Amino acid sequence: MSRMQRYWEAYGTLCILVVIVVLFSILSPAYFLRWDNLIQVFLQSSITILLALGEFFPILIAGIDLSVGSILALSGIVTGKLLVAGFDPTLAVLIGGVGTGLALGAINGLLVNFTGLHPFIITLGTNAIFRGLTLIVSGAAPVYGFPFAFTDALAGSILYVPVPVIVALVVAVLLWYLTTQTRLGRNIYAVGGNREAAFFSGIDVKFHTLIVFMISGLCAGLAGVLSTARLGAAEPAAGTGFETFAIASAIIGGTSFFGGKGRIPSVVVGGLIIGTISNGLNLMRVPTFYQLVVMGGLIIVAVSLDRLIGSRR
Repeated sequence: MSRMQRYWEAYGTLCILVVIVVLFSILSPAYFLRWDNLIQVFLQSSITILLALGEFFPILIAGIDLSVGSILALSGIVTGKLLVAGFDPTLAVLIGGVGTGLALGAINGLLVNFTGLHPFIITLGTNAIFRGLTLIVSGAAPVYGFPFAFTDALAGSILYVPVPVIVALVVAVLLWYLTTQTRLGRNIYAVGGNREAAFFSGIDVKFHTLIVFMISGLCAGLAGVLSTARLGAAEPAAGTGFETFAIASAIIGGTSFFGGKGRIPSVVVGGLIIGTISNGLNLMRVPTFYQLVVMGGLIIVAVSLDRLIGSRR
């Protein structure tokens, strides 16, 4: 692998982010680089980063999770229902965000293991199932009227840094440690690199498949709780289409669809790229339907550039 290819693998995603920041700084010089707007970029990116961190793991084993948006919505609704019913906010978060996310992720992992089908098929189906359950549980209506302690704790700031940003960074650090410093992390990379070789070397492939989907569900569940706190309501339509941004963040961050390749820090930068694009287009008053076109085009360009420079070994 040439020096250029090694450099791109290490810093390519960051270079893309720098180019996008410079571009929007030129197009919107009066607003984009203001401190309050930069904080808003990180705040907008926090949900995408959490979803992308979870999505990273199924992609790392050459799979995918299309249900993260629906898990976000259902976890938010469960949390909202518990809060309105008078549950302690901490307990509501643990059951709604952590518990529901883990349970739904485990369902995905168990179905993949039991049926032997590709995760694309399984999560395509569970995405519809979870969204349907969200509408059933919520009655297709938003849930609101939460205690102030909940919204203040999870939608506020600590030392001027928004809590969702802190949560996303803490989760990223924990998952970075998992992937780089633990045997579980090394085994997950091995399963993604060569599933059969991992099996014959004694790695429990089904167990690690279950774990990666549970991690994906957990991250989506936490994103659902934070989204609910930010909005002050649990929306049954929350997270619609968010799986696209999660997958794009992971891929822009250099995670290979063929498995076995990717890094947590680059996924975080990938999420920031998506958030920066969205923020910059809003500042330029680009209508939402045009934003989708621009966002899709920029994603294709970014991924194509990454593959052109960094994929040949």
